[in-house]
Amino acid sequence: MRILVLGGGWFLGRAVVSGALERGWEVTTFTRGLSSVPVPGAVAVHGDRERPEDLARLAGEGPWDAVIDTSASELSPHVVRSGARTLEPVVGRYVYVSTVAVYEGWPAEPLNTCSPVWAASADAGPEAVRPPDSASGINPGYGRRKAGTEHAVTETFGLSRTSLLRPGVLLGPGEYVGRLPWWLRRTERGGVILAPGNPTRRVQAVDVRDVATFALDQALHVGHQVHNLGSPIGRETMGGFLQACMDVTGSTGELLWVEDEILLHHGLRQWTELPLWWTHPGVSVIDSASAVAAGFHSRPLAETVADTWHWLSQGNTPVPHRRWAKHGIDPAKEQAVLDGIAYEGALRSPNP
Repeated sequence: MRILVLGGGWFLGRAVVSGALERGWEVTTFTRGLSSVPVPGAVAVHGDRERPEDLARLAGEGPWDAVIDTSASELSPHVVRSGARTLEPVVGRYVYVSTVAVYEGWPAEPLNTCSPVWAASADAGPEAVRPPDSASGINPGYGRRKAGTEHAVTETFGLSRTSLLRPGVLLGPGEYVGRLPWWLRRTERGGVILAPGNPTRRVQAVDVRDVATFALDQALHVGHQVHNLGSPIGRETMGGFLQACMDVTGSTGELLWVEDEILLHHGLRQWTELPLWWTHPGVSVIDSASAVAAGFHSRPLAETVADTWHWLSQGNTPVPHRRWAKHGIDPAKEQAVLDGIAYEGALRSPNP
């Protein structure tokens, strides 16, 4: 099996490359080569997906049985379509890692693969992106743009040669966004820890390595495939997640569970200041049944937490990324919020 990985230097892309090499596959990666070290054993081609001449040079390295695209999160649909058109003659199958944000109803309502997807054009440029709502953390423009990139892939390769994978939030070793690493460092620091909402609230994060494994499996499939990727609905909770962080870091701190209304009153930004905290009812009600039927397995979140802490404890650091600074509440602000909250009004759960 000979595959091309668009990305391959960071997080998901790196996990895909490592998994493919473990299977004995031949792997070519295409990255800009600016901030990551190539995975030993893979053929590294450097270039920019927005430069047609770089894509043409990449195509000359083919053919490949499949391409796994992990690096289109910030690209406009027309850029993805241009790349797909260049690669189509030398690639057998296109596995595209998209997002659950392509659904019109996300994150307000439960979703499955039959739920309506945003109407979007494969021709759209950067204007398809809108800034997120500062209070809710929702960015409708992102979902529309990703829907457009999906169309760019399927219109170029045809339905029979494409797999669309729609994960929610990805966690695990190598995470560069800063969600899980922030919680691990915060629980390690101890003291009174501002814990958001209710400890029984569902979370549906998925391990990056499980997504990588499934993406590789999809490279072997035939026919059109569309799958949501997430942990089983209701299996994981915010309380269990934070307790796992406490356990692996050996924290002596105390989780102080504070109701959503109080946090919102204090102006805390959802999703970023307290990572993974979102009040929207559908954010963790994503049906992944079709993926499970196709072989997808999601490991327990506590295992992801433990492995990420081990990775950090070995002195590893994520690649620098601008999104890192957006995650986590400033210690002074956290203390100010805690000082303004009466313990009698907070929901406690020391061992959720």
